[in-house]
Amino acid sequence: MSTSDWSLPETDVFDRIRAALDDDSPAVLATVIAVEGSAYRRPGAKMLLSPDGTGAGSITAGCLEDEVRALATDVLADGTPRVETWDLTGDDDVWGLGVGCNGVITVLLESLDAAYRPVVDARDASEAIGVVTVVDGETDATVGDRLYYHPDDGFAHDGEPLSRTVLDELDDPTRELVGSGDAETLTIDSADGSIEVYVEGIRPPPELVVFGSGHDIDPVVELSKLVDFRVTVVSFRGGQADAERFSRADTVVSTSPREVGELREWDRDTYAVVMTHNFLDDRFALEQLLETPVPYIGLMGPRKRFEEMREAFAEKGRTFTDAERERIHTPIGLNLGGDAPFQIAFSIVSELLAVAHDRTPRHLTQHEGPIHDRIDLRPD
Repeated sequence: MSTSDWSLPETDVFDRIRAALDDDSPAVLATVIAVEGSAYRRPGAKMLLSPDGTGAGSITAGCLEDEVRALATDVLADGTPRVETWDLTGDDDVWGLGVGCNGVITVLLESLDAAYRPVVDARDASEAIGVVTVVDGETDATVGDRLYYHPDDGFAHDGEPLSRTVLDELDDPTRELVGSGDAETLTIDSADGSIEVYVEGIRPPPELVVFGSGHDIDPVVELSKLVDFRVTVVSFRGGQADAERFSRADTVVSTSPREVGELREWDRDTYAVVMTHNFLDDRFALEQLLETPVPYIGLMGPRKRFEEMREAFAEKGRTFTDAERERIHTPIGLNLGGDAPFQIAFSIVSELLAVAHDRTPRHLTQHEGPIHDRIDLRPD
């Protein structure tokens, strides 16, 4: 597997999954379903493996990929899903020789088939979905049995493979995981026996809307795509709304600064970066964006420019509340110290990721405890 295939954004991995389903190509989907201790990836990380040994996506930094490839061959041969656990915490064997992981990692391997289609369809429709997969237990359900959970409708249930009692226990944690986009393996005890299920909340990628048409747009678009944002470029100059010019963007459109609010459906999974370099355009766009629920409005330009903009707003009787001011990030980006186009773009996209993941940026060496949040949704 090439480095580029290993480091594919999640959106591209799902594109490969969709292509394999559309072509009815044999493949194995490997998913991290549990981690104890330290690991490169968290539950939900996916890797798609083809019969020739090639793959797309990653589940570790390289610690297990060869092992998983070998197991995928067996899964393809007999079609039986399997769950494998690797303990990489030892210091007296090959797994302790500094391979980048120092935890216990559990992976579900299953043949990719039409039963996974609802996940792909939900992402294509920008809808969230919950996936509940049996990974162990004492009931009649077998490893790989699966149900789907839709936020508005709950579980689609016809009596199999999980009982209504089990589903009632899973309803609240599944709803929470779908809301956060997290994953967890849970054990449910019922009259039919104990059952272990992997519950994954799969959400559509966050949306980034970039306003502007200058050359500095492209690096922001490229880096945002690499970290799994769906990107729309909005030009306020119709002739510059050129899809070929911004070929990395998912969508390129043109509108008036006064019509930004009507441009699309705005929600809290959408982020905005305003970099038109035009004072009036930025001002009108900012005014419109503040009427939407977007949690992040990044505004290009120095602090003095924003103060001048506030004065112009004040002259029209418009002031900013504390809550509105918290959503406006200007000067845009983190203080990383560079001024080349991609260095500036890294600064902007780093700030976007911090906001999207509800983080206050700082050096990890100053961070105590696990890098990744731990969740505990075990039913009482």
